[in-house]
Amino acid sequence: MVHSTSATPDRSGMRRRRVVLYSHDTFGLGHLRRSRALASALTQSGVADSAIILTGSPVAGRFTFPEAVDHVRLPGVKKLEDGSYASQSAGMDIDQTTALRAGLIESTIAQYEPDLLIVDKEPTGFRGELLPVLNTLRQQGRTRIVLGLRDVLDEPDVLASEWARKGAVEATESFYDELWVYGVKSVYDPTQGLPLSDAVRARTFWTGYLRRSIIDPADVPDTPYILITPGGGGDGAAMVDLLLKAYEQDPTLTPHAVLVYGPFLSGDTRDGFEARVAALGGRVTATGFDSRIESLFAGAEGVICMGGYNTFCELLSFDQRAVIVPRTKPRLEQWIRANRAEELGLVRNLDQFRDELNVEGMIAAIRALPRQQRPSEAGADGLLDGLEVVNQRARHLMDQPLSNAAE
Repeated sequence: MVHSTSATPDRSGMRRRRVVLYSHDTFGLGHLRRSRALASALTQSGVADSAIILTGSPVAGRFTFPEAVDHVRLPGVKKLEDGSYASQSAGMDIDQTTALRAGLIESTIAQYEPDLLIVDKEPTGFRGELLPVLNTLRQQGRTRIVLGLRDVLDEPDVLASEWARKGAVEATESFYDELWVYGVKSVYDPTQGLPLSDAVRARTFWTGYLRRSIIDPADVPDTPYILITPGGGGDGAAMVDLLLKAYEQDPTLTPHAVLVYGPFLSGDTRDGFEARVAALGGRVTATGFDSRIESLFAGAEGVICMGGYNTFCELLSFDQRAVIVPRTKPRLEQWIRANRAEELGLVRNLDQFRDELNVEGMIAAIRALPRQQRPSEAGADGLLDGLEVVNQRARHLMDQPLSNAAE
């Protein structure tokens, strides 16, 4: 294959580098926020001149993006209790929605002609929607393709079964030039249990975790506070309930708390929490969604949170003492991450398989938070090279003729 240089050059005659990041985003904020961090790093470093994020997140429009980064909103879907999916677009079934998403992906990539496509987590995309464009790109031979994986995906046996059902191993072998794991192999290997070939493993790179910084500054309270965040909030009601019970039961509990519900904790559940927050007389303050949450991380005395990938990166980046209350359904991803991080001395894990998740335990955890060691004291600074390594790998891939890629 020949690496095309047909896209528009700049005034110096050099080809403008373009990157597309695919983020299926059927639930939560994690995939979008990770893609935004990667796109920002690639464009601000000059490795790429521009980037487009393809995302199914319903809240993508509420985020700010750097000048050289834009996004295309794919029609949304929602996951049902039985594990199946339904369209969020009225009058369309899931097959029609998937076909529309696939068409938008194909047309965007055809018009934009990226040098690099970075796919987040799902090798075949949502319900296989990426397969047509992956085939096309391989035939055209002008775009490098990377699969990016977070540090933990799921239990090895569960993940192997899922990838077999989706044809993900075959897609990874056939289409991807490199795999980037946004973590550290000595912490956890998300590919364990997957029947990947030696050739694929040879082109797998552990980048380190993705360092976060304050992109868009926001005001924070002047008085000491702890930050409470259930991430996107869609499965965070139990943690928020326990936290509020702690402040309700112990009127002397300090510091005060700033609670960020997340955009997906809403409806009657949110209304009930709001009434309880109001009754606490300012000891807990709450906001629904803050796309500039980095400032709150940086200014907090400590953090009580769930164990998603982005939250974990923020804990490390802002060197925050933290208590993680990981979810255990439908995946053990957060529990695996929190358990391993506690073993390394980076956080405290409130493990429902080991600890009693009750009000007394939460009160004790909040009171002990100021005495915890910070992640830096356990060597966290050496874990945060992810964005630098991504820039290096992206530059290397886009500078190499495609004929040198693994095919």
